[in-house]
Amino acid sequence: MELFLIRHGEAAASWGESPDPGLSHLGQQQAEEAAVALQQHVGSDTLLLSSPLQRALETSVPLAKSLRRDVIIEDVFREIPSPVPLAERQVWLRQFMQQQWVEQGDELIAWRAAALQRLLALTQPAVIFTHFLVINAVVGQLLDRPETLCVWPANGSITRLRHNGTSLELLALGDQIETTVN
Repeated sequence: MELFLIRHGEAAASWGESPDPGLSHLGQQQAEEAAVALQQHVGSDTLLLSSPLQRALETSVPLAKSLRRDVIIEDVFREIPSPVPLAERQVWLRQFMQQQWVEQGDELIAWRAAALQRLLALTQPAVIFTHFLVINAVVGQLLDRPETLCVWPANGSITRLRHNGTSLELLALGDQIETTVN
């Protein structure tokens, strides 16, 4: 079965400006485009899952409306937890993204493992609306990459995975650009 990791559309504010921004106008357009692209891949048994953060939830709305389905909020697909206050988050994230996983503490290792474990526990196809670093954590594990940042998923990008019942395989990365992470 296939799983789709959707990076949320462009946020209306940056990491250091708001703990939970919604989507910008461009982000809403990106959400609409992702919904159109996904409609041909989803069946009646496809779950719609989302991070609880506003930008991911808002990205899920166009697909949920077109399919007339509810979105299930899954905290495990939330953006990476940071050990610093919001005002220091941007600096911390920049440092984190230049590191390797062996340099990370137990909380971040557990966060990364939880996302992969939840994906492996799925028993039906799913579209997951999530974040830049969640996608990096999952793809990095699947490719056995040591660095915390190994891909640059664009806002609204669709990363395709195959779940074979016991493991996950990367089928295709979504659009990759050098983007502002928000």
